[in-house]
Amino acid sequence: MKPRIHPVSRPVVFRDRAADVAFLTRSTADSGARVTWEDGNTYPVIDVETSSASHPFYAGGRQVLDTAGRVERFRRRYGTDEASRS
Repeated sequence: MKPRIHPVSRPVVFRDRAADVAFLTRSTADSGARVTWEDGNTYPVIDVETSSASHPFYAGGRQVLDTAGRVERFRRRYGTDEASRS
């Protein structure tokens, strides 16, 4: 490996707000926000919308994460509703 061209890898906490779960892992990402972890040390924290704890594929559910109202907007625009499919 060439010296001084690779980013520094450090411990970082990734926090999933939807599932209220946090993971401590190594990453090259950095953040100005800090959090105190279970071991008493302070680490940078990065908030994510979806992780393996809340994603329907990994969680085993068929939940729809629709934070922006996209499904309702699609149904209004194209005139599809639940009653017409039955």
